[in-house]
Amino acid sequence: MSEEINKLAKTIVEYSINVEPDERVLIMYYTDDALDMVKALIKEVFNRGGVPIYKRMDKELDALMLRGGNDRLIDQLVKYASFEMDNFDSIIYVKHTENEYETKSIPLEMVNKYDLKRKPYDEIRVNKRKWVLFNYPSLVDAYKAKMSLDEFKTYAFEVMNVDYSKMRDKLEPLKQLMEKTDKVHMVGPNTDITFSIKGMPAIPCCGNANIPDGEIYTAPVLDSVNGTITYNTPSPYRGNIYNNISLTFKDGKIISATCDGDNASLLEIFNTDEGARYVGEFSFGVNPKVLDPMGDILYDEKIKGSIHFTPGMAYADCNNGNTSAIHWDLVWIQRPEYGGGKVYFDDVLIREDGEFVLDELRDLNNL
Repeated sequence: MSEEINKLAKTIVEYSINVEPDERVLIMYYTDDALDMVKALIKEVFNRGGVPIYKRMDKELDALMLRGGNDRLIDQLVKYASFEMDNFDSIIYVKHTENEYETKSIPLEMVNKYDLKRKPYDEIRVNKRKWVLFNYPSLVDAYKAKMSLDEFKTYAFEVMNVDYSKMRDKLEPLKQLMEKTDKVHMVGPNTDITFSIKGMPAIPCCGNANIPDGEIYTAPVLDSVNGTITYNTPSPYRGNIYNNISLTFKDGKIISATCDGDNASLLEIFNTDEGARYVGEFSFGVNPKVLDPMGDILYDEKIKGSIHFTPGMAYADCNNGNTSAIHWDLVWIQRPEYGGGKVYFDDVLIREDGEFVLDELRDLNNL
């Protein structure tokens, strides 16, 4: 995979975070399987005159620390998070999925304390630092995608190496339309929901933060969401996998939340803080290479013909006023094989069964 690895490393360093001379770049990685990728990134940072620093992570050890931890440990971990934000200009996260349930036994109180104390530094990272996050292909990913490891690696690098500059150009008409729209109405299986996006910017995501990428997001006016939405992809969070999540809103707030399975733990997520019951993001997924869910949000939120409607924190560049320790991208695929769905802007149908139907948007069906 050396050609694909080198191509992706060049894209990340030159295009995604655009490393400048003397820029301090922290490269965080979770597996020695990705060493070729890390080496390629280091070389590309050097080529741009930057200063690369690497950090080896371990999710099993992270979980062990939090399971046995206390307030003093959290304070120390937060102090280190502060150090990273103060001493690096950009961050590259090389994720690697090994066990989705590694964090399941961490006491929820400890998770919430850690999330809340980290929140100021997470906001700095997301909104004031250059960063990119991507998943290095793993055996678990291949299993979830129902592929052999070699097949999945080929697929993953094909998905990650799409032409992001071409994608950005083709998203411009949708961006303009979203920024002129007031009311959004979505209907589909067990879904009928309305909200306003009036006055909110629309932000194309084309390889600048997440890899793979391919979405355009905005945020609903905070108290405008009414109705019910039912998501049809598996949604991992805090060591659990939730299926068929259904949320009912009144005046922007989640008043009912159900799923197939552990409703109690689902409700705990939405009780994290006040903002966890309000929506911070509404987005269209448009990556032409990502078609089916695999239980990994980095891929699933980019699925062609999908939307995600996200309880929790809003982004600073599209801020509807919602703050929260959570930001949970929940995905509804609207293509016919997943039950279909319609999206209306100001009572005009703009997408049906995952296909854009307005003439000025049809190019997005063939990225």
